[in-house]
Parts: sequence; C-alpha cells; structure tokens
Amino acid sequence: MNKKMRGYKVFNPDWKCYGMQYEVGRTYKHKGNLSLCESGFHFCEKLIDCFNYYQFNPNNKVAEIKAIGKIVNGDNKSVTDNISIIKEISWQNVLELVNLGKGNTGLGNPGDRNSGYWNSGNRNSGDWNSGDWNSGYWNSGNRNSGNRNSGNRNSGYWNSGNRNSGDWNSGDWNSGYWNSGNRNSGDRNSGNRNSGYWNSGDRNSGNRNSGYWNSGNRNSGDWNSGDRNSGDRNSGYWNSGNRNSGDWNSGDRNSGNRNSGDWNSCRFATGFFNSKERTISIFNKDSGLSRDEFYQKFTIPSCLYFDLTEWIDSENMTDKEKENNPKYETTEGYLKTLTYKEASVKSISKATDEEKEQIRALPNYDPDIFEEIFGIRI
Repeated sequence: MNKKMRGYKVFNPDWKCYGMQYEVGRTYKHKGNLSLCESGFHFCEKLIDCFNYYQFNPNNKVAEIKAIGKIVNGDNKSVTDNISIIKEISWQNVLELVNLGKGNTGLGNPGDRNSGYWNSGNRNSGDWNSGDWNSGYWNSGNRNSGNRNSGNRNSGYWNSGNRNSGDWNSGDWNSGYWNSGNRNSGDRNSGNRNSGYWNSGDRNSGNRNSGYWNSGNRNSGDWNSGDRNSGDRNSGYWNSGNRNSGDWNSGDRNSGNRNSGDWNSCRFATGFFNSKERTISIFNKDSGLSRDEFYQKFTIPSCLYFDLTEWIDSENMTDKEKENNPKYETTEGYLKTLTYKEASVKSISKATDEEKEQIRALPNYDPDIFEEIFGIRI
C-alpha cells in the first residue's frame, strides 16, 4: 500500500547498509520487487526493534526516516521502495528512546541509571534486575553482587520470592517463570494475578499490560479489551481517552478514529456528536483540505520535528546547572528540558533554504502567525 510512515533505521559506522551508501537529507528509490527480508529499504517503526537486527553499538549510525512510497509491514519491521533519511539520532537520544527511565546506557531499561539490559530497578550494572544497586544477574533484592539469589519455600529454581513452583520468580506464589509479582500463571509479570505475559499491572489476561484487568495487549489503562490503550474501558486500539470503540482517540466514547472530542463517529473531530470529518484550519483560516489531503499535497520540513529535551554532558554544564542537578556526577550529566519556543528557535534557525520554501508554500501561510507559534520569523 502507498502511504507515508515515519520510523528508524540503523547503519554501519560509515552510513552503509548491505553495501549501499546513505546520506542524511537524501531520498532513495528502489526499483524492482518489494519484499520483506529480501529487497527494498528496511526500517522499524520503533527504534528498539532495530536492535533485533543490528548490534546495540554506539559506533553504528542511527537515523529517523520517512517512508514515502509503497510500504509492506511485518511484525516489527517494514520495507519501502522510497525512503528519505531525515536526520541522525545521537547516541544519547537513542538511549532515551530505547529506555523508559533516565540516565541508562544499556538497552530496554524502564528504571533509572542502569548500564545493563532490561532492568526495571535503579542503578544496576548487571542484567534483568528488578531491585536496586545490583551488579549481578536476576536479583530482585537490593545491593546484590552475586547471581540467582533465592527466597523461601520454593520448589522451582533461582527464586528470590516465596512459595513459587516455577523458576526465576522474585514474587510469591507464582506457577510461571520470571515473575516479580504475585500469583501469576503466566511468565515475566511484575504485577499480580496475571495469566498473560510481561504484565506490570494486575489481573491481565493479555500481554505487556501496565494497567489492570486488561484482556488486550500493551495497555497502560484499565479494563481494556483492545491493544495499546492508556485510557480505560476501550475496545479499540491506541486510545488515551475512555470507553472508545474506535482507534487513536484522546477523547471519550468515540466510535470513530483519532478524535479528541466525545461521542464522534467520524475521524479527527474535536467537538461532540460529529459524524462527518471537517476540513482543517491552517494558519487560523480554513484550508478546504482534510488531514489526509494536506499530508498528500504538502511536505513538512524536518526542522519542525524538534525535541524538547537534550542531554548535557557534565563537562558542558554551567555552575548553576550543577547546583540545580546535584546528581550530575553520578549520571555524568543531566537531561535539560527546553521550552517549546527555545526548542523551535534552535531547530528552525538551522533550516535550509529548501525547508524555508516548504514552510512558505503551506496553505494560508502567515509569517506573523508562524513567528507567534515558533518564536522565529523566516
């Protein structure tokens, strides 16, 4: 199918991938058949998935890309025949994107200041620790330097919790494996009474839920039957609102998709009780275009996709920053938060002439409104 999709791609240190040379800011087209794992430009929608295919090596180059041609999607990677290399992702930003916590140098850490892999606790230098300050492996307690510490009354192996019949559990009464919570029959749960896998919440029958009573997967909210919901009681997918049967809704009780208002059956509605998608306003005036039409006809330059945080190494910190961030010696720096206009001015001031023309070509372009939003005039 033809559509636009953003994602990430990892390259060798010389910006090559399977012998082909790439460059940031360039667009590449593939001629011939398009097939996953065989031909075309491969990428992942989630950065962490890229490291299923590349080593987690800071010498490798990482870039944000945009697929703008035909796309074939797989389980955790996609392939396209037209790819644009938007910008390089610094290794510090890579660490922030693949870890949920702060100050991590490993991969897949939801905790803070871990240098190992898949730690849910804090300040671990080993791997798979759910406790704190561990340098060993599979510890659920604190300050362990050894491996596989056990609790009481376990019939399984390598348990640090109590009364487990399975193996590698740090919680209690588990019949599954690798559980840090209690009374789980599935595996790798940190919550309680789960029959699924990788749940941090309670009473989930699906997988990878951090909320409660979910039958779907990857939910952070409660009572969801769909997947990837952060709100409650959704039967659709990727909803941050409540009681939606559609997808990607931030409002409540929508049967359509991508609504921020309530009780809408169409898409992209911000009000209530709408059944028809409205045209969008651009620069405070109606454009006569739907959202899909806008993205099909116009290009948004990469300078408008900017981050609101940046990592400051300790050697580049001011005395005032060190005073306000007393833990900087442990983390060897701190994560600086920028205001929206600080970040926008920093990014747009580096825009190329081509990017400036793309901005001026937008419908109803108004330089005064642009400056009001972004704090800079082009």
